[in-house]
Amino acid sequence: MERLDEHERFTRLLIQHEPDLLRCVLVVVPNRSDARDIMQECSVALWRRFASYDAERPFVGWALGFVRIEIRRFLRRSSQRARLTERAAELLLQDRQTHAVELGARQHHLKPCIERLNKDHRALLRAYYYEERSIAELSAISSRSVDAVYKLLQRIRQKLHECMELRVRQNAAEGGGT
Repeated sequence: MERLDEHERFTRLLIQHEPDLLRCVLVVVPNRSDARDIMQECSVALWRRFASYDAERPFVGWALGFVRIEIRRFLRRSSQRARLTERAAELLLQDRQTHAVELGARQHHLKPCIERLNKDHRALLRAYYYEERSIAELSAISSRSVDAVYKLLQRIRQKLHECMELRVRQNAAEGGGT
């Protein structure tokens, strides 16, 4: 049963972050078919090493190490030798990893900020961002004008931004860095 839970956790993380990882691959290997092959190899490697994953660290940062390895393997095997040198590919991936770590830190601070919102505001965010409902739909559901829904979303985003900035500053003051 524990292996099944581990498999489910891995699958959820991979599905959640696969688009970001694929975009990283596509930066270096623009051919989608090749990029998909690289992602497939990377997924197998990630699963084999998932027991060593530290859940306290961002998954994307950990997974990007495997992405780099698989890209290097592909570039070495590639008969056409990639348009980018291996060093240029490495620099692009390092830049992407920096952004992924920053994004992971921001997401870490976002969750408690969302939890602090009232129930109606959380429901509006969920409907707009996760259920991908249109502003017109949200207007009809909430009995607010389209303009009022836009303004409310803007105020909620501003609250979340302020909350996250405060948490980042507090964390930095406590010596946590991000």
